[in-house]
Amino acid sequence: MAFTATLMSWGLIDFGRSFGPHREEARKAVRWATDYLMKATAKRNTVYVQVGDAFRDHACWERPEDMDTPRTVYKVDPSHPGSDVAAETAAALAAGSIVFRDADPAYSKRLLDRAVAVFEFADKYRGPYSSSLHAAVCPCYCDYSGYQDELLWGAAWLHKATRRREYREYIKRNEVVLGASDAINEFGWDNKHAGINVLISKEVLMGKDEYFQSFRVNADNFMCTLLPGISNHPQIQYSPGGLLFKVGSSNMQHVTQLSFLLLAYSNYLSHAGGRVSCGSSSASPVQLRRVAKRQVDYILGDNPLRMSYMVGYGARFPRRIHHRASSLPSVAAHPARIGCKAGAAYYTSPAPNPNLLVGAVVGGPTDDSDAFPDARAVFQQSEPTTYINAPLMGLLAYFSAHPNPAESGGD
Repeated sequence: MAFTATLMSWGLIDFGRSFGPHREEARKAVRWATDYLMKATAKRNTVYVQVGDAFRDHACWERPEDMDTPRTVYKVDPSHPGSDVAAETAAALAAGSIVFRDADPAYSKRLLDRAVAVFEFADKYRGPYSSSLHAAVCPCYCDYSGYQDELLWGAAWLHKATRRREYREYIKRNEVVLGASDAINEFGWDNKHAGINVLISKEVLMGKDEYFQSFRVNADNFMCTLLPGISNHPQIQYSPGGLLFKVGSSNMQHVTQLSFLLLAYSNYLSHAGGRVSCGSSSASPVQLRRVAKRQVDYILGDNPLRMSYMVGYGARFPRRIHHRASSLPSVAAHPARIGCKAGAAYYTSPAPNPNLLVGAVVGGPTDDSDAFPDARAVFQQSEPTTYINAPLMGLLAYFSAHPNPAESGGD
């Protein structure tokens, strides 16, 4: 959730003008998340990070109104550190403070003050939340990449939000120790490495800080791994229909998150008159934008199946998404309670979901076949997530305002 909030905010920060009349709606969506994160961090040196038992919840297929599984609350604190989740929460609050800096200065200050305190806690009491809360958060929400990347990510957002020298020095001092150049082609809720390098590179490209030149080199190397015809990176491939895919489940998270970084970096390069250096070749900002736009177009239906992977958009879209409230009848249609196991009949039904979760983007094709079964049980492909949608918000805003990738524009 914190990563979702950070990425929504980043989209608004970089492409705010492109949102046009939807800018205020987007801010409201960010505020919904930051309000919750403020409540979850109200107690000093404590972050409440999870409500509910993942095993019990996953064992039931029932509507939110009928839920009767335990609402156990889990927290990280000095005795049970969680630098990863705490630093990401600090990043979300810091990014949110930038979003509201002009629209609501008082709220912005509260977010930033809290971000500073939460990051201090994350850095002082180091450790992964997967160790402190292993039984509760693993295997569903384990942090497999460690907490080091989140500390750099949190510091990068605090530097952007505060312009304080202490965060600049923290980033440079910890660049090697916290592995800024590790796994540079990864970016998502668990692994922030590529995002760190792109975010910090803006300082270099805008001529503000040569101090961070190594992050620019890392960002260039990352971009090169994504470009068809240039990349020979074994972890990133393209399907015959043009979809970027990485081995694993919920592939659209990689598509939207990596496409967002391509777009953000292309705009930084455009403003600086720069290019991406890829060994003996190079790539222009326009090339980066074209790759990002191709991915967005694929999601919206320009693919071999002519399937939009956004529910409710286009003539053909997923009808059997892996989502309880979407697949079970509404309380209005079925007032009687549907118990934990009674929902199984709806889960296994071949019928389309009765309630459209409009706007949700599902995991989509997971290999090089461009295939999609539209089956509720295949959660790897049919489950929507907030962290798939979050970076797509900025992408859609940008390309709606700049349909031609040869144009450049950003805030």
